[in-house]
Amino acid sequence: MPTDSTRLQRILRLLERAYPEAQTELRHRNCFELLIATILSAQCTDERVNRVTPVLFDRYPTPERLAGAGPKQVEELIRSTGFFRAKTRSIIGCSQEIVKRFGGAVPRTLEELVTLPGVWRKTANVILGNCYQIPSIVVDTHVKRVSRRLGLAKKEDPDGIEAELAAILPKTSWTKVSHRLLLHGRYLCKARYPLCEQCPLLEVCEAPEKDRVLKARAQKGRR
Repeated sequence: MPTDSTRLQRILRLLERAYPEAQTELRHRNCFELLIATILSAQCTDERVNRVTPVLFDRYPTPERLAGAGPKQVEELIRSTGFFRAKTRSIIGCSQEIVKRFGGAVPRTLEELVTLPGVWRKTANVILGNCYQIPSIVVDTHVKRVSRRLGLAKKEDPDGIEAELAAILPKTSWTKVSHRLLLHGRYLCKARYPLCEQCPLLEVCEAPEKDRVLKARAQKGRR
Protein backbone atom coordinates (compact mmCIF):
# COMPACT_ATOMS: atom_id res chain seq x y z
CA MET A 1 0.00 0.00 0.00
CA PRO A 2 1.48 3.36 -0.94
CA THR A 3 2.59 5.69 1.83
CA ASP A 4 3.60 8.53 -0.48
CA SER A 5 0.65 10.94 -0.36
CA THR A 6 2.11 13.00 -3.21
CA ARG A 7 2.08 9.97 -5.47
CA LEU A 8 -1.45 9.10 -4.41
CA GLN A 9 -2.67 12.62 -5.19
CA ARG A 10 -1.01 12.42 -8.59
CA ILE A 11 -2.81 9.15 -9.34
CA LEU A 12 -6.13 10.67 -8.32
CA ARG A 13 -5.54 13.77 -10.46
CA LEU A 14 -4.64 11.66 -13.50
CA LEU A 15 -7.72 9.49 -13.04
CA GLU A 16 -9.94 12.55 -12.71
CA ARG A 17 -8.43 14.10 -15.82
CA ALA A 18 -8.92 10.89 -17.82
CA TYR A 19 -12.45 10.15 -16.55
CA PRO A 20 -13.93 13.45 -15.31
CA GLU A 21 -17.58 12.39 -15.63
CA ALA A 22 -17.18 8.77 -14.55
CA GLN A 23 -20.38 7.01 -13.61
CA THR A 24 -21.97 3.59 -13.91
CA GLU A 25 -22.59 2.45 -17.46
CA LEU A 26 -25.61 0.39 -16.46
CA ARG A 27 -28.63 2.27 -17.76
CA HIS A 28 -31.33 2.87 -15.18
CA ARG A 29 -34.06 5.32 -14.25
CA ASN A 30 -34.28 4.59 -10.54
CA CYS A 31 -32.74 2.60 -7.70
CA PHE A 32 -34.81 -0.50 -8.36
CA GLU A 33 -33.69 -0.68 -11.98
CA LEU A 34 -30.04 -0.19 -11.02
CA LEU A 35 -30.29 -2.93 -8.40
CA ILE A 36 -31.75 -5.44 -10.85
CA ALA A 37 -29.28 -4.43 -13.59
CA THR A 38 -26.37 -4.86 -11.20
CA ILE A 39 -27.53 -8.36 -10.24
CA LEU A 40 -27.78 -9.23 -13.94
CA SER A 41 -24.29 -7.87 -14.60
CA ALA A 42 -22.61 -10.71 -12.69
CA GLN A 43 -20.41 -12.62 -15.15
CA CYS A 44 -21.82 -10.44 -17.93
CA THR A 45 -20.92 -7.20 -19.66
CA ASP A 46 -22.77 -3.97 -18.97
CA GLU A 47 -23.36 -3.67 -22.70
CA ARG A 48 -25.23 -6.96 -22.77
CA VAL A 49 -27.26 -6.06 -19.68
CA ASN A 50 -28.22 -2.74 -21.28
CA ARG A 51 -29.66 -4.63 -24.23
CA VAL A 52 -31.83 -6.77 -21.98
CA THR A 53 -33.13 -4.38 -19.35
CA PRO A 54 -35.25 -2.06 -21.51
CA VAL A 55 -37.61 -4.91 -22.38
CA LEU A 56 -37.45 -6.35 -18.85
CA PHE A 57 -38.30 -3.03 -17.20
CA ASP A 58 -40.97 -2.22 -19.75
CA ARG A 59 -42.75 -5.41 -18.77
CA TYR A 60 -41.88 -5.32 -15.04
CA PRO A 61 -41.31 -1.66 -14.11
CA THR A 62 -41.75 -2.00 -10.34
CA PRO A 63 -40.77 -4.40 -7.54
CA GLU A 64 -44.43 -5.37 -7.24
CA ARG A 65 -44.66 -6.36 -10.91
CA LEU A 66 -41.41 -8.31 -10.95
CA ALA A 67 -42.26 -9.97 -7.62
CA GLY A 68 -45.31 -11.54 -9.27
CA ALA A 69 -43.64 -12.47 -12.53
CA GLY A 70 -43.54 -16.00 -13.89
CA PRO A 71 -40.00 -17.43 -13.83
CA LYS A 72 -40.21 -18.83 -17.36
CA GLN A 73 -41.13 -15.45 -18.81
CA VAL A 74 -38.29 -13.72 -16.97
CA GLU A 75 -35.80 -16.41 -17.95
CA GLU A 76 -36.52 -15.84 -21.62
CA LEU A 77 -36.00 -12.10 -21.27
CA ILE A 78 -32.63 -12.35 -19.48
CA ARG A 79 -31.29 -15.56 -21.04
CA SER A 80 -28.46 -13.81 -22.90
CA THR A 81 -26.93 -12.50 -19.65
CA GLY A 82 -25.88 -16.01 -18.64
CA PHE A 83 -26.78 -18.02 -15.53
CA PHE A 84 -30.30 -16.92 -16.35
CA ARG A 85 -32.11 -19.40 -14.10
CA ALA A 86 -30.15 -18.39 -11.01
CA LYS A 87 -30.47 -14.71 -11.91
CA THR A 88 -34.21 -15.11 -12.41
CA ARG A 89 -34.54 -16.58 -8.93
CA SER A 90 -32.45 -13.72 -7.55
CA ILE A 91 -34.26 -10.81 -9.18
CA ILE A 92 -37.74 -12.20 -8.49
CA GLY A 93 -36.78 -13.11 -4.92
CA CYS A 94 -35.14 -9.72 -4.42
CA SER A 95 -38.28 -7.97 -5.65
CA GLN A 96 -40.48 -10.06 -3.37
CA GLU A 97 -38.36 -9.19 -0.33
CA ILE A 98 -38.36 -5.48 -1.23
CA VAL A 99 -42.16 -5.55 -1.38
CA LYS A 100 -42.62 -7.71 1.70
CA ARG A 101 -40.05 -6.20 4.04
CA PHE A 102 -39.34 -2.69 2.73
CA GLY A 103 -42.67 -1.46 1.42
CA GLY A 104 -41.53 -1.54 -2.21
CA ALA A 105 -38.52 0.77 -1.65
CA VAL A 106 -34.91 -0.29 -2.17
CA PRO A 107 -33.27 -0.22 1.29
CA ARG A 108 -30.69 2.43 2.10
CA THR A 109 -28.20 0.56 4.29
CA LEU A 110 -25.53 -2.01 3.53
CA GLU A 111 -26.82 -4.26 6.30
CA GLU A 112 -30.32 -4.35 4.80
CA LEU A 113 -29.25 -4.58 1.17
CA VAL A 114 -27.09 -7.67 1.64
CA THR A 115 -30.08 -9.56 3.05
CA LEU A 116 -31.76 -9.45 -0.36
CA PRO A 117 -31.44 -12.44 -2.72
CA GLY A 118 -28.63 -11.94 -5.24
CA VAL A 119 -27.17 -8.94 -3.43
CA TRP A 120 -23.63 -9.09 -2.09
CA ARG A 121 -21.43 -6.36 -0.72
CA LYS A 122 -20.32 -5.15 -4.16
CA THR A 123 -23.89 -4.80 -5.40
CA ALA A 124 -24.95 -3.06 -2.20
CA ASN A 125 -22.12 -0.54 -2.57
CA VAL A 126 -23.21 0.20 -6.14
CA ILE A 127 -26.66 1.15 -4.85
CA LEU A 128 -25.41 3.16 -1.88
CA GLY A 129 -22.97 5.20 -3.93
CA ASN A 130 -25.05 5.78 -7.04
CA CYS A 131 -28.57 6.07 -5.64
CA TYR A 132 -28.17 7.40 -2.13
CA GLN A 133 -24.90 9.35 -2.45
CA ILE A 134 -23.38 7.38 0.42
CA PRO A 135 -19.62 7.12 -0.24
CA SER A 136 -18.91 3.53 -1.25
CA ILE A 137 -16.08 1.58 -2.80
CA VAL A 138 -17.07 -1.01 -5.39
CA VAL A 139 -14.43 -3.67 -6.00
CA ASP A 140 -15.05 -5.68 -9.15
CA THR A 141 -12.46 -7.48 -11.27
CA HIS A 142 -11.42 -4.24 -13.00
CA VAL A 143 -10.99 -2.28 -9.78
CA LYS A 144 -9.06 -5.16 -8.25
CA ARG A 145 -6.67 -5.36 -11.20
CA VAL A 146 -6.06 -1.63 -11.59
CA SER A 147 -5.67 -0.88 -7.89
CA ARG A 148 -3.06 -3.63 -7.60
CA ARG A 149 -1.19 -2.54 -10.74
CA LEU A 150 -1.08 1.03 -9.47
CA GLY A 151 0.15 -0.15 -6.08
CA LEU A 152 -2.93 1.13 -4.28
CA ALA A 153 -3.75 -2.29 -2.85
CA LYS A 154 -2.02 -5.60 -2.30
CA LYS A 155 -4.77 -7.88 -1.03
CA GLU A 156 -6.34 -10.51 -3.28
CA ASP A 157 -9.89 -10.57 -1.93
CA PRO A 158 -12.41 -7.81 -2.72
CA ASP A 159 -13.16 -7.07 0.93
CA GLY A 160 -9.46 -6.68 1.68
CA ILE A 161 -8.94 -4.39 -1.30
CA GLU A 162 -11.97 -2.33 -0.29
CA ALA A 163 -10.48 -1.88 3.18
CA GLU A 164 -7.08 -0.90 1.75
CA LEU A 165 -8.60 1.69 -0.57
CA ALA A 166 -10.82 3.05 2.19
CA ALA A 167 -7.75 3.58 4.35
CA ILE A 168 -5.95 5.81 1.83
CA LEU A 169 -8.68 7.54 -0.20
CA PRO A 170 -10.64 10.58 0.96
CA LYS A 171 -14.09 9.28 1.86
CA THR A 172 -15.83 11.85 -0.32
CA SER A 173 -13.99 10.42 -3.36
CA TRP A 174 -14.81 6.74 -2.84
CA THR A 175 -17.67 6.46 -5.33
CA LYS A 176 -16.04 8.50 -8.11
CA VAL A 177 -12.64 6.82 -7.74
CA SER A 178 -14.32 3.41 -7.93
CA HIS A 179 -15.94 4.40 -11.23
CA ARG A 180 -12.66 5.75 -12.57
CA LEU A 181 -10.68 2.65 -11.66
CA LEU A 182 -13.39 0.45 -13.18
CA LEU A 183 -13.52 2.38 -16.47
CA HIS A 184 -9.74 2.45 -16.69
CA GLY A 185 -9.63 -1.33 -16.29
CA ARG A 186 -12.45 -1.90 -18.74
CA TYR A 187 -11.06 0.21 -21.57
CA LEU A 188 -7.29 0.52 -21.14
CA CYS A 189 -5.78 -1.51 -18.30
CA LYS A 190 -7.18 -4.78 -19.57
CA ALA A 191 -6.37 -8.12 -17.99
CA ARG A 192 -4.55 -9.95 -20.77
CA TYR A 193 -3.54 -7.13 -23.08
CA PRO A 194 -3.27 -3.80 -21.25
CA LEU A 195 -3.05 -0.86 -23.62
CA CYS A 196 -0.02 0.65 -21.88
CA GLU A 197 0.91 2.75 -24.92
CA GLN A 198 -2.32 4.73 -24.47
CA CYS A 199 -2.34 4.83 -20.68
CA PRO A 200 -2.40 8.28 -19.04
CA LEU A 201 -1.21 6.69 -15.78
CA LEU A 202 1.79 4.87 -17.19
CA GLU A 203 4.36 6.89 -15.29
CA VAL A 204 2.80 6.05 -11.90
CA CYS A 205 2.03 2.42 -12.68
CA GLU A 206 3.82 -0.32 -10.75
CA ALA A 207 2.93 -3.22 -13.06
CA PRO A 208 5.80 -4.99 -14.85
CA GLU A 209 3.91 -4.70 -18.16
CA LYS A 210 4.79 -1.03 -18.37
CA ASP A 211 8.56 -1.61 -18.56
CA ARG A 212 8.59 -2.49 -22.24
CA VAL A 213 6.55 0.62 -23.05
CA LEU A 214 8.86 2.94 -21.13
CA LYS A 215 11.87 1.30 -22.75
CA ALA A 216 10.35 1.74 -26.20
CA ARG A 217 9.59 5.39 -25.45
CA ALA A 218 13.16 6.00 -24.33
CA GLN A 219 14.58 4.38 -27.46
CA LYS A 220 12.24 6.42 -29.64
CA GLY A 221 13.32 9.61 -27.89
CA ARG A 222 16.97 8.91 -28.67
CA ARG A 223 16.35 8.63 -32.39
